[in-house]
Amino acid sequence: MDADNLQSLALPEEKKAWFVHDRFGMFVHWGLYALPARHEWVKSREELNDADYQKYFDHFDPDLYDPREWARRAKAAGMKYVVLTTKHHEGFCLWDTKATDFKVTNTPYGKDLLRPFVDAFRAEGLRIGFYYSLIDWHHPDFTVDPRHPQRNHPDALKINEGRDISRYAAFMREQVRELLTEFGRIDIMWFDFSYPQWKLGELVGKGHQDWESEKLVRLVRELAPDVIINNRLDLAGLQPDIVTPEQYMPRAWPKRDGRRVVWEACQTLSGSWGYHRDEDTWKSTEQLVQMLVGTVAIGGNLLMNVGPTARGTLDHRAIAALAAYEEWMALHERSIVGCTQSDFTAPPDCRLTQNGDRLYIHIFNWPYRHLHLDALAGKIEYAQFLHDGSEVTWLQPSANTLWANTQFPVAEDELTFVLPVRRPKVVVPVIEVKLKAGNAAGIQD
Repeated sequence: MDADNLQSLALPEEKKAWFVHDRFGMFVHWGLYALPARHEWVKSREELNDADYQKYFDHFDPDLYDPREWARRAKAAGMKYVVLTTKHHEGFCLWDTKATDFKVTNTPYGKDLLRPFVDAFRAEGLRIGFYYSLIDWHHPDFTVDPRHPQRNHPDALKINEGRDISRYAAFMREQVRELLTEFGRIDIMWFDFSYPQWKLGELVGKGHQDWESEKLVRLVRELAPDVIINNRLDLAGLQPDIVTPEQYMPRAWPKRDGRRVVWEACQTLSGSWGYHRDEDTWKSTEQLVQMLVGTVAIGGNLLMNVGPTARGTLDHRAIAALAAYEEWMALHERSIVGCTQSDFTAPPDCRLTQNGDRLYIHIFNWPYRHLHLDALAGKIEYAQFLHDGSEVTWLQPSANTLWANTQFPVAEDELTFVLPVRRPKVVVPVIEVKLKAGNAAGIQD
């Protein structure tokens, strides 16, 4: 496929408007790895073979699974869409796929997990995304590579002799067809991931040729023309619909070929994606809210992950984190949803977002009495704290003020807000500024 034809498969910008508007989504990593509860890559990290891993399949029984509760918590947290791992790298499928027996309906639980999940989140008004791993450590045709659990097996090369990656690519297309035809409208296909640069001895990683990515994208576009496809298929000739930095916060709006891209940071509440019982780097409330604000302030979305337990519940730490978002977003959602990067410059320790004539100043570190903004003097009608609607006043430069009689006068275009000495009792206070006509431009995609 030539580059022009490949690029024709990219989604038009107007089809992504809902995504850019909504800004905040829930990622859900769930699979057999919830049973060992020591990282979603446990099969690879500990180099477990299929026989070693079988015990988790044989004991998978999430008897407390209630996707309606998950959906309610996501909505309350201000999340607008969800992406679920229908199949992670272990190869285990959460739906009753016809393409493999390694699926939830063959476990002690015995029922499809995906249909009730989709129905529950749709009922709460969230859009639906499916994560689908390009990696599959269980499939008999998935060749051993530098990330495979059997990478250090003495007969790794011999094992590969009987495997055919093209058959695996056809298997993936069969499963993607199921996902896009059996569950109604799907808004996001989140593929994960390519690693052709990886090498271990004679073993090499996998990329678009192995996945037959061009065929896969063409199939997705045929079945779901408006679905958003991410950037992990190793297709250099295709401008991805979204770019997805993982566990990383860019300094500025990411660009490709000099142009800003639609992007989404995917992050975790703790240090792992799947449920990890003993992992202890859970982010503070301040970090969680600041990550959301900081992402939108440079034009991005935040996809924040939860990893349910083996019984189908959300861990108490995950519930507390979602509650922190709920508390803050209940009062500050309009500084996030529908907003983007502002073309004004943020003061130190602040982040700006903007939606038309509304400028939002998020204060990370509370200053003493005064907050100075350049280029804002004469451009605002009114200012208030977003959490309670109380007025925020500002100083006017004048020959009769103390400011004008000092060696540090207020610049003509500088505006100084007068703040209370003590920070309001919210994690990140926000000043909402109503701009005068003609000052409403924010940075666009």
